Amino acid sequence: MPGYGDSPPVETVATAQGRVAFLDHIFQKLGMQRPVLVSPSMSGRFALPFLLARGDQLAGFVPVAPVGTKDYAAEQYQQVQTPTLIIYGDRDTRLGPQALRSLRHLPGHRVAVVPDAGHACYLDKPQDFHRALLGFLRQLQ
Repeated sequence: MPGYGDSPPVETVATAQGRVAFLDHIFQKLGMQRPVLVSPSMSGRFALPFLLARGDQLAGFVPVAPVGTKDYAAEQYQQVQTPTLIIYGDRDTRLGPQALRSLRHLPGHRVAVVPDAGHACYLDKPQDFHRALLGFLRQLQ
């Protein structure tokens, strides 16, 4: 993601609108139509603005203890009609429950808590994570 890890900062993604445009551009370049957006941790800074602005372009949304959930009001989340699987590890005592408090306002959401997993539940318990993810994806079909 631009501006994270070893990638240089990019001014075009300094705003929420810029991050929405960035993701939109990526989806277009990849020829993706109605993708399911999986958003772990820091990617919430990109995924949440996209969900709120263009959630109708997504087949589904899978936030994995994303950051930035407190930046939006319950009323904003309530406007989203995108099927959502909120997932986090039960040992993630900070970001997981914090994200759930905000994201529970999304209509049509499900919650999956991965047992004995921390913040990166997809790494700690990949089989449990994938079981929940695949179950959600099958439900979208």
